[in-house]
Order: sequence, then structure tokens, then C-alpha cells
Amino acid sequence: MRFVPVCAIAVCLVGSWFGRDAFSQDLKKGVTDLAHVDADFHLQGEYTGCVLFSDGYQRTVGLQVAALGDGNFDALWYQGGLPGNGYDGSTRRKLSGKRSDARAELTADGLAIELQPDSAAIVKNSAGGVLGYLQPQRRYSLTEGAAPPAGAIVLFDGKNIDRLKNAKITADGLLEIGAETKEPVQNFTLHAEFRTPYMPYARGQARGNSGFYLQKRYEVQVLDSFGLELQFNDCASLYRFKAPDLNMSFPPLSWQTYDIDFTAPRFNAAGERITKGRITVRHNGVIVHNNLELENKTGGGSPEGPNPLPILLQNHGNPVNFRNLWLVNHDAAPSTCPPCTSVATANCARGGLVSDATQPPCCRKRLRRCR
Repeated sequence: MRFVPVCAIAVCLVGSWFGRDAFSQDLKKGVTDLAHVDADFHLQGEYTGCVLFSDGYQRTVGLQVAALGDGNFDALWYQGGLPGNGYDGSTRRKLSGKRSDARAELTADGLAIELQPDSAAIVKNSAGGVLGYLQPQRRYSLTEGAAPPAGAIVLFDGKNIDRLKNAKITADGLLEIGAETKEPVQNFTLHAEFRTPYMPYARGQARGNSGFYLQKRYEVQVLDSFGLELQFNDCASLYRFKAPDLNMSFPPLSWQTYDIDFTAPRFNAAGERITKGRITVRHNGVIVHNNLELENKTGGGSPEGPNPLPILLQNHGNPVNFRNLWLVNHDAAPSTCPPCTSVATANCARGGLVSDATQPPCCRKRLRRCR
């Protein structure tokens, strides 16, 4: 993720997250089509800008606004900017409020924020004085759309499902929940893109729930956890084992990415575990678990063992969708050109980095060709 400079709007991130009002479907079951959202959807999302503080200095802040149904909203205020884009790690401030007609006002002690569609949020003090303006943002992951490197196993490209079982594809070419890989996996890197539905009335584990069950043992949770204080069962958590280091969730109906490096535990001939498994998870391009040691299987996962098992996209009954799934098998025989990292490939595709000294020579040559 790119970071927001102090008191400067990151132009590369700006883009209206608002759209026109449309007919509202059954929001309790989950909406996957922007044409069927409600008026609250056009106020929720991410904002950032400069605000005047009580010491007389302007500072950059970020704001995440989550819709809770019937015009109700909760929000988190981040000092320094949004998570992954300037947030300084200090205590977050919670605001709450309600929509009246097209506008909503969020309040906390001594602070009020006015929201309206397609406009900057107005930050005011308790006396009604304007302290600053926060512009709506639409962020993307730098690994979104990352192409599979040479030698990767493409699990789903929008059409081919030969490497999956129980796979169902929507009319617009997205993978539904419940699929799993036909082949078991051991040590690998997985790139995946997912989208949670808009479910403003749902709470907790009922709000856009799915997950990547690695080896059917270790779950990296998928959930609409946007704008929440994280718990150990929220998005990007190792389910009921460890919450992510940072909440990098984007709003519902945004495409998000996981880039997961997984090393399976090792067992001796007697079936005794001699080394624990390890995992690194990048959520929307930001590391949220760094080479974390896995104590055991998570949640309802299968018991640990030496035998490799498939990856399962958990079916929890919510309409979560997936796209661009690929896997690099670290147990396969090395090719003449080791695969380039997904981040380097994504940056290259976006016209970003064209050279990276940490990449193998053939990858550096490939990146230079993107210039």
C-alpha cells in the first residue's frame, strides 16, 4: 500500500466510492450488485484529509464508516491516515450516528462529522466550527490482478475449473463458495482475490463469512470486518487463534487480496510433529501475519498430520465471490527461472517498479520489459 503524506491527499487513491441510489433488494441476505444497494451504502466507506487539532496544528486523519442498517453507522477515526496508508498505530476513536434524508452525522465527545453523498465529510467541533474536510477514497491492493508467474498452478481464471471440485461460477464469471482444490497441497504461495457482500443488518460471523482452509486445517478468515476493532475471528485472522496485526479490510463489494506463504509442519516416521507450520499473510498487500508459527489446526479444521490436504473455500452460506486464484507449489522441481513475486509482477503490470535487485536475473529482465 502507498502511504498518505502528512496533510496531503493521496491523489492516487482518490476515487468516489459513491454511486447513484438504486432499488434496494433484501439486504439481510447480502447484496452483490451495486445496482441493488441502499442509500446508506453511498455514505459508508473511507475518507482522509487534514483536520485542525486543539494545539493549532493540522494533521492527516483517516475515517472508516460502516453501515449498520436502517440509517445507522459506526465509524473509526485514525490518526495519520487510513490503515496501511499513514495510520500511526495510536488509539482509534469511535463515532456513531444516523442518516436523515441524504445526510448523516457522526458524533463523539467534542467532535461531529457530517456525511453526504459525493461530497467531502465536514469535521466540526462541539461549537459547530469547521476543523477540516475528509475526501472520500477508493483504495485498491497493489497485488490486485497479479498475473500468475511462470510455473504457477492456475486454480481459477474466470472460466477454467479443471483443478477444482464442487466449483460453481456466477453468470459474470466469479467463483462461488464451497469449491476446493482437487490436488492436495503442502508448501506453497497462494494468491487469491475475494469480495464480501453488502450485509448492513448482519453482525459478527454472519456478515460476509467465508474462509481459506489451507490443507483443510488452517483457516484464514474471510469476513466483512471493515471499520471494526479486530477480534481473533475477524477478516484475515487465523481463525480463533490470532487476529491480524492490522485491519486492512476494504468496504464490502470492494475486491480484496490475500497473498499467503504457507510452510507445512514436519513429522517424523512415527507421526510425531518435529517442526510447527508457519504462515505469512498479506491482506491487500500489507503483511498482517509475519512468519507466524502455527500451534495447531484452527477452529473446525482437520487434525494436523503429515499428509497434504486440499484448500477449501468455506461455505458459510453468505454470497462471497472469488477470482484470480493461483498457487506456486514450493515442492515442485525448480524451473530455469524461479517465479517472480506477486508484488513485483503487480507493480510491473501497473507501470510501477521495472527493476528489483531482489528478483532473479530472468525476472529482472522480464520486469524491465514492462517499461
